[in-house]
Amino acid sequence: MIRRLLQWSPRSALVYAAILLSIIAVVDWQVEINATLGFLYIFPLVLLGTVFNWWQLIFAALFCTALSDRLDPFPLDMESARDLLIFLTLATTGLLSLSVTKSYRREMESAAAQKAAEEQLAFVIESSPAAVLTMTAEGQVLLANPAAHRLLGVAEGTLPGKSIARYVPVLGSVPSIDKTAKGYRTEMQTRGQKETGEAFLADVFFSTYSTPLGPRLAALLVDTSEHLREREEASLQQLLAGSRILVAAVSHEVRNVCGAIGMMHENLVRTGSLKGNQDFEALGSLVETLSKIASLELKQSVGTSEPSIADLNEVLADLRIVLEPICEESDIELHWSIPEKLPLVQADRHSLLQVLLNLTKNSQRALESAARKSIDVSVSVKPERISIRFTDSGPGIPQGHKIFQPLQKGADATGLGLYLSRAFMRSFHGDLRHDPQHAGCSFILELATVAEPPGPSTLSVDDAAHTTLTT
Repeated sequence: MIRRLLQWSPRSALVYAAILLSIIAVVDWQVEINATLGFLYIFPLVLLGTVFNWWQLIFAALFCTALSDRLDPFPLDMESARDLLIFLTLATTGLLSLSVTKSYRREMESAAAQKAAEEQLAFVIESSPAAVLTMTAEGQVLLANPAAHRLLGVAEGTLPGKSIARYVPVLGSVPSIDKTAKGYRTEMQTRGQKETGEAFLADVFFSTYSTPLGPRLAALLVDTSEHLREREEASLQQLLAGSRILVAAVSHEVRNVCGAIGMMHENLVRTGSLKGNQDFEALGSLVETLSKIASLELKQSVGTSEPSIADLNEVLADLRIVLEPICEESDIELHWSIPEKLPLVQADRHSLLQVLLNLTKNSQRALESAARKSIDVSVSVKPERISIRFTDSGPGIPQGHKIFQPLQKGADATGLGLYLSRAFMRSFHGDLRHDPQHAGCSFILELATVAEPPGPSTLSVDDAAHTTLTT
């Protein structure tokens, strides 16, 4: 009832208050009883409290008190005390109504502002291209926006109730706020898996907080798989571009030496004698120099720094993120045969990924005209060695073709891809070789294994995500 009164318009409240005043005044005037009816004026004062300010309510209370005193047919000896009591009652009632009205209106304004903010927030979350999720401390999804369903490859509305560890394992192991001194407010980069099993790389921004229903985890996920693909492909192109410059410079020197040899040869022809001729000796030196330049190889770097160690599981996971969309676009079947646990290998992580990516690009070009398009990636572990076999169903490499030499006739661009790939593999005591006996085109990458470093068997959230969490 009170809420309905407070929702009346000012005009309606004034009209009803005037009607009540008139009715009470007429009744007080016509009904002759030995009692005052002045207390009935509290009802119109309640209505006026929803419209008037404080001084107007004081004036209305004085008016009603005077009206009650004027219309009372039975004057009393203590009339002044009675009038004072009526005035105080009416004024208090009016001011109380004013206070309740202001409080209610502030509450309504605050609720309206909160509702508008919630609607805007809900709109931002629903339309956000980034995946937004809230979860329990156990990793059970409570809320998920449409982008989260698209990222994880599940039907709309089916994600709530599922465990986030199924898709992003690292989020399933984040400590809740009741298990740590402070809540987490941080970001990390990790790998996830869609409902179909397709892997992806994601930047995750998450925080832990408490609610009356228990600890909660909120996370925002952004798929960065495309950035990884673009970065790795750009790195490969930059590497090949720099290598072309190097080969061009070497070729220039070779041409200079060949020109000098030609001139010396002409001089010798004109002299008619070779024995003891200085030009002949110079020719021998130039031939020796030419041989050295022509047989230039990229030697492995020699230094005192410790050899690089790479986690082959992570390298192959990144390769899968890059390779799967490429194969899907080119209608290439992709098959993986990789053990669940692989040892650490002696290799530069970035260079190894570049070698694998170069083999991928070669296979993609070779399969463009093939009837059956497939790529097989398998890993076999041997004592102190590990082999990665990369095979496609293309036509293969013709017999007698020297694939590991640059500037081959008929090769794409400078033909440096395989030449540099083998140089990279040898730089960290590995090797890259072609297996002509295998059907299609098959390359084998040989890597030296490294013993696992001593340490705890379980990884923290920081280790798993390659990030340092800050609170």
